[in-house]
Amino acid sequence: MNIHHLELFYYVAKFEGITAAVRKMPYGIQQPAVSGQLLQLEEKLGVKLFNRRPFALTPAGEELYDYCYPFFSRLSDVEERLRGEESQHLRLAASASTLRNHLPDVLEDLKKEEPKLRLSLREVDPSDVHHLLTTQQVDVAVSVLAGKLGEGLRSLPLVEIPVALLVPTKLKANSLEDLIEEDPYNPKRFIGREPLVGLPPHEVLQQLFETEFEKGKITWATSVEVNSMEVIRDYVVRGFGVGLGLVIPGVALPKGLKAIPLKKFPPLVIGALYQGKPKALVTRFLQTAQKHASSLA
Repeated sequence: MNIHHLELFYYVAKFEGITAAVRKMPYGIQQPAVSGQLLQLEEKLGVKLFNRRPFALTPAGEELYDYCYPFFSRLSDVEERLRGEESQHLRLAASASTLRNHLPDVLEDLKKEEPKLRLSLREVDPSDVHHLLTTQQVDVAVSVLAGKLGEGLRSLPLVEIPVALLVPTKLKANSLEDLIEEDPYNPKRFIGREPLVGLPPHEVLQQLFETEFEKGKITWATSVEVNSMEVIRDYVVRGFGVGLGLVIPGVALPKGLKAIPLKKFPPLVIGALYQGKPKALVTRFLQTAQKHASSLA
């Protein structure tokens, strides 16, 4: 049975005639189209459902109307309820560090404006953001902004985070120059004095460092590859080498660790990503996030 034909029959039965149904249905459809599709429904069922003039349901029509009435009559109520719930539901993706250190303050302020706020938070890698947004699994993502955006995606830069090298406090080094030396095999280049703790090659921060090292003619291969900034810190503290890092506003470094800012390196840009025209709740989140980012800056 064609569900659309059944819906048309519901409206015709409810408003007692095709002409009245066409005028009062919630979407536009021509009278001949309604008549034709209802004839198809009757042919499919092999019964006559109603008399046209004067309008009257047949016993078969009465039975079918009683069957479909509970479903179609409640659709508008369900739509209104779901729309109301969805308008208060924010599905958000971000890195573990962002979820832990910055979003709680943003979402706390947002909840003051939206007391019925409902949240679905997902920890993700930057490489997963595009898929989650384009498949509409999340409404907005807070992530690194780098490269060309995917089709249909929009971005809002929030904060620029300076990059740094993380070193143990016991290491006597206060600048990049203290951590590199002339390459004995190539006097025109430099090499790192310490092992480097870094991220996988596809990570934006790793690529940023590699690009800037090459600009400075520095050869410094990763000796210890880990999968997160938090793990980099742990291994640097334990003496595995010098780590790639960020000077994150409001986040103190672990004991035994210090940061050497690299002022000549470009910062890492963190922003919000979303698809198409954002719903009202996403817009309010973006405004709140911007305000929070401004206070950090």
